[in-house]
Order: sequence, then C-alpha cells, then structure tokens
Amino acid sequence: MVITLDGLAASGKSSVATGMATALNVPFISSGLLYRLVTYAAIHSHTDVHSQDALLAMLEGNQLRFEAKTTGNVVYLNQVNVTAECFSSEVDAQVSVIAQHPQIRTWVNQHIRQLEPPFVAEGRDMGTNVFPDASVKIFLTASSLVRAKRRVAERDQNLAEIQKGIEARDAMDANNSAPALDAMLLDSSELNLEQTVEQTLEFIKTKLG
Repeated sequence: MVITLDGLAASGKSSVATGMATALNVPFISSGLLYRLVTYAAIHSHTDVHSQDALLAMLEGNQLRFEAKTTGNVVYLNQVNVTAECFSSEVDAQVSVIAQHPQIRTWVNQHIRQLEPPFVAEGRDMGTNVFPDASVKIFLTASSLVRAKRRVAERDQNLAEIQKGIEARDAMDANNSAPALDAMLLDSSELNLEQTVEQTLEFIKTKLG
C-alpha cells in the first residue's frame, strides 16, 4: 500500500503525513526533505544551484543519507545529522531552483522508489510522477496567507515576507505541483491539523473499503 500526499509549499504536508502515518502505523516519506538536503549540501559546499552538472558532481562527492520513520524523517550529510539546518530561510529560497533540475528530480525519485511499502509519501508529484499507481492520492492546499501564518513561527521573518516567498515558490513549483486527476483535493484553510488528518483518514477508509 502506497498513499501519496501532495500539495503546495507550507500546506502542512509533513505534519499531516506524520499524523496519517502514525494512525496507520506505517512510515512516512518526505520527498521535500530530500530536496532540502540536496539544497543544503549545495549551499554548504558553495555549489552553483543553477548548474545541474555542478550539483550532480557535488552529489557524487558527498554522502547524503535519508532515514524514514513513522514519527519523522532524518537526513545526514557526510554522517552529520543536518535535518534542522535543512529548514533555514536560505534553503527555503533555493530549494525550488534545485527542484527544477530534471536529473536532481530523478535522483530524489530513485531514492524514494527504492523504499519498501507500505508508507505515506508526501511531496509535490508523488501521485502524478513517482507513484502514479498509488492506492490512495490526496492533494493538500490552503490560502497563501494561512500557509504564511502557519510558517511564521518557524522562521526569522515577518508575515509579509513569508507570504511573498510562498507565492513565489507556488509560481516556481506550478509545473511540479498539479494534483493527480484521481486525487482528493483537500483545502485545509479552515481546518486545524487534527481535523485535516481526520478527513484524510476518512477518505482512505472510503477508498480502500
């Protein structure tokens, strides 16, 4: 069983996926964290994020590792846990650039496809590209203002700056963030985390019978 949860930047995918995975007692996979890991590694090594060839060479010269757990994911760069560092404003600003490179997307997708189901996979194109035959597909969204308000507590920026950044990311991610035709669209603007998770679980129950 593979369940995909795609959605827009800062739509709460990781939190919702964690809640779903915990309720279902399966691991959850954050593809976004893998992209963040590549971005952090590029910044850390002063690699040009606009050069796909330079990024691929950087990946060859460093050890990037991803651990999937029911309660969250952990990433390592050369044996050092850099999970927290992957959520900096600097990584926020560059990760969409990284995600535009086709061979970087291939690298991330290959890592995810090697994992053994069952699991909940969250990202941008899990239900459309990575797991088109997934058992259940959900697409999560919310208004840019709501998403900015949720993120403001995690960043050393004001609300307007964060909302502007989210809207810019939406524009950059548009090609990679379209929902699958058979996905449930869930707008969480008026829902809290618990309510959002409950609705996803109800949909899964209905879909799988």
